Amino acid sequence: MPKKSTYPTSTDQFSLCLQYLRRCGGSARLCHINFSLSVIQTLVNQKRVKISNTGAGFFIELEDSK
Repeated sequence: MPKKSTYPTSTDQFSLCLQYLRRCGGSARLCHINFSLSVIQTLVNQKRVKISNTGAGFFIELEDSK
């Protein structure tokens, strides 16, 4: 019988990142989050989040779902 992996799967990481952003009010400083670049890039490619430069740093923000 195969053992279960103790590492979170990528879909878990996507949902955790989105949940984290929702709890932070929809945006967070990019340097303060601990998700991998591949998770962030996939969410950007799916147009679920966007990266913006405010002049004071880069922020990751949830896209408005309409």
